[in-house]
Amino acid sequence: MPRPERSDMSAPAQALRQTELHSLHTELGARMVAFAGYDMPVQFPDGIVAEHLHTREFCSVFDVSHMGQALLRVEGGGFGVTAAALETLIPGDIQGLAPGAMRYSLLLNEAGGIVDDIIVTRLPAADGWSGDDLLLVVNAARKQGDFTYIANSIPQAKLTPLVDRALLAVQGPTAAKALADLFPHAAEKLANLPFMHTVSVVDGGHEMLISRSGYTGEDGFEISAENGAVEQCALRLLALPGVAPAGLGARDSLRLESGYCLYGHDIDETTSPVEAGLIWAIAKARRETGGFPGAERIMGELANGPRRRRVGLMPEGKSIVRDGATICDQSGLDIGIVTSGAYGPTVGGPVAMGYVRADVSVLGQELFLSGRTKPVSAQIVKLPFVAARIFRGGRTA
Repeated sequence: MPRPERSDMSAPAQALRQTELHSLHTELGARMVAFAGYDMPVQFPDGIVAEHLHTREFCSVFDVSHMGQALLRVEGGGFGVTAAALETLIPGDIQGLAPGAMRYSLLLNEAGGIVDDIIVTRLPAADGWSGDDLLLVVNAARKQGDFTYIANSIPQAKLTPLVDRALLAVQGPTAAKALADLFPHAAEKLANLPFMHTVSVVDGGHEMLISRSGYTGEDGFEISAENGAVEQCALRLLALPGVAPAGLGARDSLRLESGYCLYGHDIDETTSPVEAGLIWAIAKARRETGGFPGAERIMGELANGPRRRRVGLMPEGKSIVRDGATICDQSGLDIGIVTSGAYGPTVGGPVAMGYVRADVSVLGQELFLSGRTKPVSAQIVKLPFVAARIFRGGRTA
């Protein structure tokens, strides 16, 4: 599960922020933990493994309202000007987004390190939203710094945090059925919504932005709703057959099995996109033209290779190897570090990710990971551990 930040561990409980669903979580018997400055549910009474497996087979609802949502716009400039401004900070193609389309990208610093990974959406011009606006979704622990960095770097743009909105993730192979039952008047629109696209839906007088996206490797949706509407939305979802609540613990094990990075563990301000295996987040044309922070380092690594690479690790036996464990070669030489590790319920055993020297980042390479009592033998394996089942327009693959 995600570890509480050190600053959170020493903070008094009353200093922690609460999402709009905090009371509902406690009513449902959630075990709450400090995470990114919020009091968040790590698991519900059925436990992390049960929540994980339920998500893989049916559908789970996650409260991710602690994440940061904001609008970005260059006043009077139109979508193209706003997109071009944001591209000075990220390596993705934002100008090429169609209305409603989304892009995973990386906010970079001048050293080519990752300030945060973000989702950028070109909002559709509907239900009061302007087609000139970009919706940014950033990690909870990074949002204040991210918003300050963006505002200071592109002062011609107006950045407006959406503090009046919550965020739900509805994930699993039956998520589309759940959304159709929840919003029958928009069922056809949602059923045909492609992966990484967003639509606006009005329900009970409340406008909601619904995207086909997620962090579990399963088909799923994320619902950005007004604070005053999110509890009823969650209650209606949880009343549907086969829908259950899930917490941060299952969210972490699901994303790890899917090979997704967790900021502060697998990526940080020292990690480049090339080292992290996130080259696909750099637009093809921009791999040659640059024009983003740290381009010299990143383009050099694209041409010559990085000094280290993120890899999947399959420990032998049943020992779970946690982040921070040392990775050694057969001779005992330190060659890297584990950045994420947990029990993978779908895999049926421990899984991990970490960074090793590029020259030993070979599939099948035998390694040793420092364990609690003795070294654990492991092998470099292909990521992801569990194949994604995202919606590809008519099929889930």
